[in-house]
Amino acid sequence: MPELPEVETVRRTLELAIQNEEIIEVKDYYSKIITNDVSEFKKQILNQKINRIDRMGKYLIFILDQDVMIIHLRMEGKFFIKTSEPLLKHEHIVFKFKSGRELRYHDVRKFGTITLLPKDTYLETYPLNQLAPEPKDIGLNKFYETLQKKRIEIKAVLLDQHIISGLGNIYVDETLFLARIHPTRLANTISLDEAKKIIESAIQVLDKATKLGGTTIRSYTSSLGVHGRFQNELNVHMRKDLPCPICQTKIIKMKVKGRGTYVCPSCQD
Repeated sequence: MPELPEVETVRRTLELAIQNEEIIEVKDYYSKIITNDVSEFKKQILNQKINRIDRMGKYLIFILDQDVMIIHLRMEGKFFIKTSEPLLKHEHIVFKFKSGRELRYHDVRKFGTITLLPKDTYLETYPLNQLAPEPKDIGLNKFYETLQKKRIEIKAVLLDQHIISGLGNIYVDETLFLARIHPTRLANTISLDEAKKIIESAIQVLDKATKLGGTTIRSYTSSLGVHGRFQNELNVHMRKDLPCPICQTKIIKMKVKGRGTYVCPSCQD
């Protein structure tokens, strides 16, 4: 699943490629991806330009003339820019531009969503009004107070986009390794200093991953086919039985709330 660094990489590559393009037609081949009434969506978006592309958490936000288009890529969503090439099997939504180019939404799993909302109210409307701050914006005291109310694993808390946004499985594993905290530790046992370390570690991990274009594991590429390089920097995630880069203890894999989780049993004891 694309996480914050991957979505930010998609945002940057897309904005460079399609900023100021005017949408003249939308073709839908799997309409459930569009959460609005499909006919109204296709009518409303016509002749609007893509002025810029923003991001909040894992959501892409296309700022149009009158509206905004909010997109969540979920597990496998990605965009490709094409012209007259034949439609591929999993290209479900096609935005045709006045220039003759097309933006095609490709999604093998069909879990992604595309929503059109008015520009003046989208921040106060679901889903963005439910989104928590990213690690760089979250307040330490507020975060710590939230942890004290949660008698569940710290990893489960960090994956909850209503508490802190942008972190997914990869970057939670890496964050907790840097913070030297075991993922099964109950959140309400985390000290204020440890909460601070978690935030600092998350910011460090996300910043580095974003600079490297994200993490390419399995199917992720950015919208222009650019592969991320952060997979070469992973300390624990996907490194079962390999030595910890700090203490050389073998990395173990376990399940936390059903998610594959990688941990150094020594550094994160």
